[in-house]
Amino acid sequence: MMKSKQNKIKYTSGWGTFAFLIPYFLMFLVFIIVPVIMAIFLSFTNFDSIQFPTFAGLENYVNLLTQDEVFMQKVLPNTLKFSLIVGPGGYILSFMVAWMLAQISHKPRTVLALIMYSPSMTAGIAMSVLWTIIFSGDANGYLNSLLIRFSFISEPIQFLQSPEHLMNIMIIVSLWSSMGVGFLAMLSGILNINKEVYEAAYIDGLSNRFQEIIYITIPSMRPQMLFGAVMAVVGAFQGGMIGVALSGSNPTPQNAGQLMVNHIDDYGFLRYEMGYAAAISVLLLLLIYSFSKVATKLFGDND
Repeated sequence: MMKSKQNKIKYTSGWGTFAFLIPYFLMFLVFIIVPVIMAIFLSFTNFDSIQFPTFAGLENYVNLLTQDEVFMQKVLPNTLKFSLIVGPGGYILSFMVAWMLAQISHKPRTVLALIMYSPSMTAGIAMSVLWTIIFSGDANGYLNSLLIRFSFISEPIQFLQSPEHLMNIMIIVSLWSSMGVGFLAMLSGILNINKEVYEAAYIDGLSNRFQEIIYITIPSMRPQMLFGAVMAVVGAFQGGMIGVALSGSNPTPQNAGQLMVNHIDDYGFLRYEMGYAAAISVLLLLLIYSFSKVATKLFGDND
């Protein structure tokens, strides 16, 4: 009798757990799985968002890799450059700031963490207001005003319309707003490390703070480091709207700040070549997946 009650409790508990997972599963299915499947399907078609899609085989991918000069000469190099600087740069910066904040007391740490996190919440507003004022192309722009005042230049520079400067400004703005949820996860991970581990390590021969970070801090917070790395990868590849917000146009001037996200937006929502845009999105998905696998290899549990 007791055994049957125990089996009934286990059975009920299993269904209860499944019931709690249903909302997440439905959200994941509707907003992740279905869109990815649809994008892969549409990438093999010609689709203008009005007429029914017609099968085109590998035509979109062939055109993308062999005939789209803007993609091969501008978009892809820009995307790789931007992601390889902003991704690791923002990730390292997030960890360094999180570690420094963990060394101070609770109240100032909370205030400073909120200040550091706020740009990631208001990045769109800040880009359109703060950064466009700083890099404004007239003499009233903060940077131009300073350069003219100290006689570094004689006339204003069109920073946001210049192919020479736009990408560098995009990288600066992206690093400035890189303290997102990955930063908070790292800060939480550092604060939850048992202090006795550090004390034992110093007794065993640990001699400085750098060794403390390498041998204790990072290995003790591998899940948070992995989460931060994945978020940095995704954020870096999705940063294309920064160039559009700064320059005020899509495509950006001479495609200097054009990333794969901008290319998708250009073909999908301006030219209505949805099949071609889907092919670009599938390639972007593969790039994000590849870099995420590298992050998982570095910080995942390989035991």
